[in-house]
Amino acid sequence: MTRNVKLSQDALENLFLEARTYNSWQDKDVGDELLVQIFDLMKMAPTSANCSPMRTVFVKSKEQKEILKPLLDKGNVDKTMSAPVTAIFAYDRKFYEHLPKLFPHVDAKSWFEGNDKKIEETMWRNGTLQAGYFILAARALGLDCGPMSGFNSAKVKQAFFPNLDGDVNFMCNLGYGDGKTLFPRSPRFDFADVNKIV
Repeated sequence: MTRNVKLSQDALENLFLEARTYNSWQDKDVGDELLVQIFDLMKMAPTSANCSPMRTVFVKSKEQKEILKPLLDKGNVDKTMSAPVTAIFAYDRKFYEHLPKLFPHVDAKSWFEGNDKKIEETMWRNGTLQAGYFILAARALGLDCGPMSGFNSAKVKQAFFPNLDGDVNFMCNLGYGDGKTLFPRSPRFDFADVNKIV
């Protein structure tokens, strides 16, 4: 049954209005079970033909953080090394191989086989959507997020996704943010600046 329940003001503030991009973190662990909960929320959001191309590595250990450290742009080092978790979002170019399981009522795999342009567009668009859903799911479950670019994509792929036929998209630090280092919120467009209703 479809539920169309308006979220509370508190929920809207948690997801959007008061949520910020954090650059420093409290010394508080993020358990593996919470990462599983976030994934289990995120995976229910829509992708084209349920293609679900996002692949993620969660970097938690000191040893793996040290591997990541020299691959980051200078401005991302401190905030990443202090974050309890760094999620590296990538997308799988062979996502369509899983469509017989994920979209079984139609032969959707055949839509993509041999069509490199369609594969690239679909994996990029839907992998990015899923990463956005992940951020909202993390916020919904009480975490703060610090999404970022600014790293050597090829070397990150080599280090953390050596067998993936795909690309790294972006990263997101996860944890419980330290609000003392937040910058003032940047301006946003008004509706009329960038939209029209026709």
